[in-house]
Amino acid sequence: MSESATPAAGREWQLVARPSGWPTPADFALVEAPVRQPGPGEILVRNAFLSVDPYMRGRMNDVKSYVPPYPLGKAMDGGAVGYVVASQAEGFEVGDAVLHGLGWREYATLGAAHAVKVDPALAPLSYYLGALGMPGLTAYAGLLSVGAFQEGDTVFVSGAAGAVGSLVGQIAKLKGAARVVGSAGSAEKVTRLVEEYGFDAAFNYKDGPVREQLAKAAPEGIDLYFDNVGGDHLEAAIGALNLRGRAVLCGAIAQYNDTSAPAGPRNLALAIGKRLRLEGMLVNDHTELQPAFVAEVGGWLRDGKLAYDETVAEGVENTVDAFIGLLRGDNTGKMVVRLGG
Repeated sequence: MSESATPAAGREWQLVARPSGWPTPADFALVEAPVRQPGPGEILVRNAFLSVDPYMRGRMNDVKSYVPPYPLGKAMDGGAVGYVVASQAEGFEVGDAVLHGLGWREYATLGAAHAVKVDPALAPLSYYLGALGMPGLTAYAGLLSVGAFQEGDTVFVSGAAGAVGSLVGQIAKLKGAARVVGSAGSAEKVTRLVEEYGFDAAFNYKDGPVREQLAKAAPEGIDLYFDNVGGDHLEAAIGALNLRGRAVLCGAIAQYNDTSAPAGPRNLALAIGKRLRLEGMLVNDHTELQPAFVAEVGGWLRDGKLAYDETVAEGVENTVDAFIGLLRGDNTGKMVVRLGG
């Protein structure tokens, strides 16, 4: 066993009440918990960065879904990267950087089989939570595999300034899209989509009906829609999709905090005559693409062909604020929390 000095206790976030509508800080508690030393086959990790992601909102509801709900009064989890500080696992040494699933806490003890070593020399450590992690693979697999992207497609991306959407649009351009259009929630984000990420057109969905703004941005219609929002965006996309168009249903952040039924889409019948294909996606179904994804996206990052942004919150104590800010759209690119120490 190898180890370095570790404290007896560390802080972790627990869900203490199930949010009704928008989460509030009162739904969470930051508590001190004992740090358990690793047993055989385990490692102890000091987390350096935590991920907050939109899917976590669904896990706060006590409903059956593709991932189990967070239990009340226990440590929450999510993506994290950090450094091994104690190991009883072959192949893992103190100082190794690892990616794992026990975020929302300062220290994590886990089976080494549930951790993946990453190389901080290839990219900043936090990138393994974003461009080289789950959001990146979501964009890559969603566009190329689920969406069956073809060179010459016109692509529309909602939530395009977020961790997934910003990568979808850039990958589409790198793969030969004829036109890429994005929507975002502020003038600053719209400017960034065009000037930094290379989108051909972008609009602020708060400036007017999405359907009208999309028609101006893509007058010839669209072939592929990557949906991170749902609601009026999905309705507008169904109207704009060309014959045999495809929609990748990745997220529906517009309705995650709704307490009433969503308003739309109300035009789903158009999918019949247009022979549209609307397919939901979960990133865990596409792990076989991981090697190709890391190689290709890593190369684009290294060569400066792919722009990548992060919004960084400082300190474990600000994790909940970062999560609520993410749901409000306060982030540009990936939202992560940097832990001190």
